[in-house]
Amino acid sequence: MKALHAKKRREIPEWKKRVVAELEEYFKTYPVVGIADLTGMPTKQLQLIRKKFRRNIVFKVAKKNLILLAAERAGIEKEKIEKYITGSTMLLFTKMNPFKMARLIEKEKVPIPAKPGQVTDKEIVIPEGDTGITPGPMLSVFGKLRIPYEIRKGTVYVKKDTVVAKPGDVISTELAGLLQQLGIQPFEVGLKLVAAYDGGVVIPREELLVDLEEFKNDVLEAAREALGLAAEIVYLPVPEAVEAALVKAEQAIRAIAGETGFLTSDVAEYVVGRAVSEALAVIAALGDKAKELGIEEIPVAQAPAPAEEKAGEAEEEKKEEEEEEEKEVDLSEGLGGLFGF
Repeated sequence: MKALHAKKRREIPEWKKRVVAELEEYFKTYPVVGIADLTGMPTKQLQLIRKKFRRNIVFKVAKKNLILLAAERAGIEKEKIEKYITGSTMLLFTKMNPFKMARLIEKEKVPIPAKPGQVTDKEIVIPEGDTGITPGPMLSVFGKLRIPYEIRKGTVYVKKDTVVAKPGDVISTELAGLLQQLGIQPFEVGLKLVAAYDGGVVIPREELLVDLEEFKNDVLEAAREALGLAAEIVYLPVPEAVEAALVKAEQAIRAIAGETGFLTSDVAEYVVGRAVSEALAVIAALGDKAKELGIEEIPVAQAPAPAEEKAGEAEEEKKEEEEEEEKEVDLSEGLGGLFGF
């Protein structure tokens, strides 16, 4: 009789069998499974989230032992997910990218009112303005919470924005009641993903919720460094690297030519321009000493006369240009004396 009684106690109820079979099928069908903690999640808000994502995510709530049994039957190592299933757990079966799913779920926060005894994790402010509350017993609450007020047109008017709670403070009964009367819901609640299982890999919450802006900057920085390295070694399969290497090489050639005074048709303009700049710098540094040495500043060439001017003026301009050319020849000789070319 004892053996028969023990056998009956070990029998699994049919509803549990159905739950395990259903979960097993979902584990096999969907490559991504989110694990969410339902602690403190109001039923109404949960229903809104399920309704919004019902086309892309299958939401299932089950006990830990049934979840682990179904996962094991589906070929999943239960040890990988066991530590993430605590208390009230919901599974999110999907074919979405796990990071996209986490980002969408995390955005679905709904406002909720403050409750007495609740510890706030944020600053709560009563804004300046008409509260719509008539003078009476509530005035003592304003006084107790040190909210500056006055009576205007028969209602309580808050004179300035007032912080009534800081992170770590416990919400009092008076504050919870006042916030409710003012229609202020300072807190948010949402479905909290603790991990996601993706094709044999478990991704914990801190890795699921990626800072996209920071990630983007990291990728851009890595791309810049990669391109710099590719340009340094002239990695031919990357056209941008080859182009950057050619630009760098051209700059190096110009610099060497400018340093050595080596003239070719490609770098002549750059070399002469650099020499002229250096010559002007030397002349400026010498000051009056330059005149004693017979070195004078380069005269600025005059703009050519318009074609409509009279022939006499054109001839005068021609003479001036010839004189300028003679001076430029002298200048080139002077530069040769200074820089040895």
